[in-house]
Amino acid sequence: MRLTNPKNLQRLAASTLVVGAVALLMMVDSCSTVARTAVVPLQIEGATFVGDKVCADCHERITRAFPASPHARLHLASEARAGQTGCESCHGPGSKHVAVGGGGLKFIVNPGKNPAGCFQCHSDTEAEFHLPQHHPVVEGKMNCVQCHDPHGMDIMKPAGGLAMGRSNESCAQCHRQQTKPVIFEHPAMREGCASCHDPHGSINPKMLTVRDSNLCLRCHAQVQGSKAAGGIYIGNINHTSFLSFGTCWAAGCHTAVHGSNVQPFFLY
Repeated sequence: MRLTNPKNLQRLAASTLVVGAVALLMMVDSCSTVARTAVVPLQIEGATFVGDKVCADCHERITRAFPASPHARLHLASEARAGQTGCESCHGPGSKHVAVGGGGLKFIVNPGKNPAGCFQCHSDTEAEFHLPQHHPVVEGKMNCVQCHDPHGMDIMKPAGGLAMGRSNESCAQCHRQQTKPVIFEHPAMREGCASCHDPHGSINPKMLTVRDSNLCLRCHAQVQGSKAAGGIYIGNINHTSFLSFGTCWAAGCHTAVHGSNVQPFFLY
């Protein structure tokens, strides 16, 4: 090809432009974040997948209720590992567990002991457990099963048992003082503890969703009063000066924030 020929120069410039565009697209594609999550199947050295029917031989009570759980619809597609569905998606391949008669927990992943099985899919939740204020799951002092029913056996919980439909009851197992029955109950308790607290973790003290009085003002909307210019009224009381003291409970006012037996405004 003679480069002095104008047509050849045009062809060379066009081909160079195409190659450059392709290279740019490859760079953009390789560096961009795409909406895909790679779920790596749990591994147990030397074990193979046996399928849900084998699990049902011993765990009949669990497998009877399991179809009601969203986890029952979890299938990690792979021709090489056709059995990695249902039970083994969360517990790992079960051949060694079966071979020893169901004993030997080292041959099976138990989310009640190790949250790794949950974290392989719930990576966003795992990140929350590394925030400054969190429930001690990653430290091994708690586990996911204490608050969630992964098998769907608790029919009183929505979404087949995964969500905390009776969150106050789940929290009450440890936080008895905050969830005990009272005469004047804070209405927020009826919505569940998670209306004010992030159950996995938070950057705020006590795992609160908001660290200041704005947490309360989400429900107790501030209203401009007519008695004082710019005054903030909650109910019929001017709270303008009170809000400058900090949170509604730390300011020394509504200290019985969860509820009170003697005071309807949770002052003590």
